[in-house]
Amino acid sequence: MSGNIKIADVEEKQLSPGQTGRCIPMDVRQQILRAIANIEYGSVEVVVHDGKVVQIECREKIRVARHPPGRTDSVKQS
Repeated sequence: MSGNIKIADVEEKQLSPGQTGRCIPMDVRQQILRAIANIEYGSVEVVVHDGKVVQIECREKIRVARHPPGRTDSVKQS
């Protein structure tokens, strides 16, 4: 899967018969992209109701680093 898909790329795709095109407001696009840019490890979920974005959820993953005996524990984001 390509990790470099832009919103503009998705909008340029042809709609299938019966599909309707929906415009995502620029401020919502920016919020989604900001959420993706600000997360190092985890996921961003976009919740849609009646064809409109109503919520953006960010889940950041934090893993505890394992150390050999004798070293102190620390928390590492990964």
